[in-house]
Amino acid sequence: MNTSEKNDSFAGNGALVEARGLSKSYQLGKISVPALRGVDFTIQHGEFVAVEGPSGSGKTTLLNLIGAIDVPTGGDILLERRSLSGLNEKELSKIRRDLVGFIFQTFNLIPVLTTLENVEFPLLVATKNSKEWRIEKSKALLEEVGLGEYIHRRPSELSGGQQQRVAIARALVKEPHLVLADEPTANLDSETSKEIMELMQTMNRQKGVTFIFSTHDPLVMNFARRRMTIRDGRLSEDRII
Repeated sequence: MNTSEKNDSFAGNGALVEARGLSKSYQLGKISVPALRGVDFTIQHGEFVAVEGPSGSGKTTLLNLIGAIDVPTGGDILLERRSLSGLNEKELSKIRRDLVGFIFQTFNLIPVLTTLENVEFPLLVATKNSKEWRIEKSKALLEEVGLGEYIHRRPSELSGGQQQRVAIARALVKEPHLVLADEPTANLDSETSKEIMELMQTMNRQKGVTFIFSTHDPLVMNFARRRMTIRDGRLSEDRII
C-alpha cells in the first residue's frame, strides 16, 4: 500500500481540523494552570494558517493537540471529521503516522543518519514499499526542496536553513494532508526564514497540503493567508488575509 492509498481513508470534502470548546490545563503541584480556554475554530483543506501570539500564549499547546501529541482537558479536536476524544494511543499514533507531518524549530533530525536517510525514515514505519521505492521518493523530495546535491551529508554538515529544508522534506514524504510547524524559523536568520516560508508556501500551493504554523515573527506572519491570534489561552482574533 502506498502513502496516497493509505491517506485516502482520511480524505473528505469537509473540514480538515475542527476545535470545539478546546481546553487544556497543566497540573503544577496542587495548582492547575490553564494553557487553552475554550477555543473554537474550523480549518479547511489547503489553508495556510499562522497561529500567532506571545510566548506562553498557548500556541505550541494548540499545535500539539491538533497533532494528537497531547490530549485536551476539555472539548474536542476533530481531524477529517473524526473525533480524537477517547482514542487510545495506538489509534492516535496511526493518525499521527498517516495524516500529520511535523516540522520543529530545532529541526529534530537524527544526527547519525544522512540527509536521505532522515527523509526516508518515516517511510520505514508508514509503508511496506520496497527500499528502492523509498529511496527514489526521498530523493525526489530532496530535489524539490533544493538539496539534491546533499543527500549523503549528515545534519552537522548542513546549515540551519538546509536542516530545516530536510525537515520539510521529511514532513512531506508520507504525503500528509496536514503539516504542523512549531516556530519553524525561530533558529534562522531573516533571509533564511524568508526562504523557508517561501518553500512551505510553494508546497502548500503545489501539493495542496494544509500548513498550520505557530510564530511570533512578523516576517513569518506576512506569509499567512489566515491569522489566528492566541492570547492568554483564548482565540482573540481569527482573520483571512
